[in-house]
Amino acid sequence: MYLFLAFLMVPLVEIALFVQVGGMIGLWPTLAIVVLTAILGTSLVRSQGRLAMGQLRSSFQTLSDPAEPLAHGAMILFAGALLLTPGFFTDAVGFALLMPPVRLAMFRYISKRVTVARFEMGAGMGPGQARPGSHGPHGHAQHPGQRRPGQPGDVIDGEYEDVTPRRPGDGPSGWVKGPEDGPK
Repeated sequence: MYLFLAFLMVPLVEIALFVQVGGMIGLWPTLAIVVLTAILGTSLVRSQGRLAMGQLRSSFQTLSDPAEPLAHGAMILFAGALLLTPGFFTDAVGFALLMPPVRLAMFRYISKRVTVARFEMGAGMGPGQARPGSHGPHGHAQHPGQRRPGQPGDVIDGEYEDVTPRRPGDGPSGWVKGPEDGPK
């Protein structure tokens, strides 16, 4: 319902602002402002995006939680879309989202209302390896890369079919019935 109201109200607000600003300063200055905000917004999104990517890389290198840099990147992307949308209201919201304190406040507001499931993997840990002191599938203490004696390894059940390469002149493939394989 809120999304429907947003899609209904934002264009109405934009039209009202265009009419008001256009009546005060004229058509061409109004259009020039819209184009200039799109150009300025694009350059600001590019620079803020680079900073967010640097923070994301840093969080991956230090194995820290990447949630905040990812959220900042998503808000910068949304700000870019708003700045490229013609209008004064969307430009104001887009420029506000480009300010780090506003993004941080939004991240804190949203993170209080969202439950996040985490998966942790430390340095040198690979898939299928447990953290020291953790317990394996049967409740026994398990250390990275260590299996209990006599415990079976991973079993992958599957089927296979031997496919030999075809030679030229062998006839049609198995997918298509040829004239010699037709009804008799």
